Amino acid sequence: MEGNLLEIQHLTSGIEGKDILKDLSLNIKKGEIHVLMGPNGAGKSTLGYTLMGSPEYSVKAGKILFDGKDITASSADERAKAGMFLSFQDPLEVPGVSLESFIRTSMQQTRGQKIKLLSFQKELQSCMELLNMNKSYAERDLNVGFSGGEKKKSEILQLLMLKPKFAILDETDSGLDVDAVRTVSKGIEEYQKSVGGSLLIITHSTKILESLKVDYAHILVKGSLVHTGDSSLIEEINREGFEKFIPQSVKDAERREKLAAAAKAAMDAVKMNAANGGLN
Repeated sequence: MEGNLLEIQHLTSGIEGKDILKDLSLNIKKGEIHVLMGPNGAGKSTLGYTLMGSPEYSVKAGKILFDGKDITASSADERAKAGMFLSFQDPLEVPGVSLESFIRTSMQQTRGQKIKLLSFQKELQSCMELLNMNKSYAERDLNVGFSGGEKKKSEILQLLMLKPKFAILDETDSGLDVDAVRTVSKGIEEYQKSVGGSLLIITHSTKILESLKVDYAHILVKGSLVHTGDSSLIEEINREGFEKFIPQSVKDAERREKLAAAAKAAMDAVKMNAANGGLN
């Protein structure tokens, strides 16, 4: 657990010219589990996509260091080969590519060597059994026709097979029933035990965390980390919500935005009324 695997230094990033993350700094050591929580629109998914190098998101300032190397300008595939992994909140469907083929190709690309078919299939079957996945899903097109729960299991299956050094799980538990959450949580626990990888878990729920030893929990509000604590912070949020952690400056800004929006709506209504000859 010594040494930082991931270092985020004063990161400012966003999409389409809009800054979403603002001067964000965070260190994750090897083997640590960090949980990221916050209100809707806080920028949690933006952080995941930025760390993974999505071309839609641009870094305006700051650095991202992974395993001692500056990857700020690295492409997504370069980051994957370095040992990073992102589990999508809404996994894409890929017609024409089977789940089995996708995973094997991904393993060969990240490891830079061919994967023997028989040993691969044996490991795949074992991981699918762990996740209570029917073996027929291996032959089906990636996520096509999968239920929400099966898509999330597919993501965790990829995590178990690829064995990355660092995994970002973006609301992997969203939309899952209790049994599916328990199964997915079991898969994450197995990854942590067998690989000893680091995790950044973005979640609104805590069910997925019950079997994991969380090292740190963070609260993100309007693109800024406003509070960090140990696992007890998660239970505090469960009891009391995020309200006490939202800075007054953010509350004041939101209030001004609402007042401005209300004033604009009222003015638009007046203009519409005037344009209609005052008939409304």
